[in-house]
Amino acid sequence: MSKTKTKKKFPDYFFFSLIVPAILVLLWQLAANNGLIRVNIVPSPEGIWESFLKQVSKGTLQKHIFVSLRRVLFGYALGGVLGIATGTLMGLFRLFERAMRFLIEIMRPIPIVAWVPVLILWSGIGERSKIIVIAIGTFWSVLLNVIDGIRHVDKKYLEVSTLFMKSRIEVIRKVVLPAATPSIFTGLRIGIGAAWLSVIGAELIAASSGLGFLISFSRELAQPAPMLVGVLTIGIIGWVINRLIQLAERHILKWNVNIRQG
Repeated sequence: MSKTKTKKKFPDYFFFSLIVPAILVLLWQLAANNGLIRVNIVPSPEGIWESFLKQVSKGTLQKHIFVSLRRVLFGYALGGVLGIATGTLMGLFRLFERAMRFLIEIMRPIPIVAWVPVLILWSGIGERSKIIVIAIGTFWSVLLNVIDGIRHVDKKYLEVSTLFMKSRIEVIRKVVLPAATPSIFTGLRIGIGAAWLSVIGAELIAASSGLGFLISFSRELAQPAPMLVGVLTIGIIGWVINRLIQLAERHILKWNVNIRQG
């Protein structure tokens, strides 16, 4: 009897992927210690860490994180739901897709930053305008991936479902949507990046709290260390949310071999 060997995979190569950032941080710190960079313009990792601890001890960083995260989650949820619903209708019904095509092709190239002053004028500088900006930024990524996922459903699945005389609703519910789910999750993962980009853009222009405000306020005070704390915090939170979406994807799509191995 032949023995099959199973390859052990290092869990997501997470620790291996930390080597390059660790080396860069070390080189950065050495350059700062030896006066190769001006720490009053580009602070050292040690200075950034000290600024981080100072903001955490005062509670200011937590406050800004909570405000931005709340805005992102509300806007992301709104944009994601609208993107999935609109993308599903456009992917399934050609007539609806043709009716929406011209409007979408005009609206999609507009940068999200261009919407910020418009929405502030319409809705004021409160939370509503920021959430709408985030929803718009999320919407496009989700929409395009949902449409693409539905349109590229394997024809063999549709032929088999037709062979078993499934109704159109059953085909959509049991064949089309499950097959398009990986693309939907891809859109959601891309959308979270767009959501953070949108909220920071909105907070940089008009806000009195949030990570975007922290970055802008630190720049005005010529304090690069707190500014970089805000920038790095955005990256870390975005990474955490992306990982959570990936875990949800793997749990929901257990049947998908590519998802399980990725």
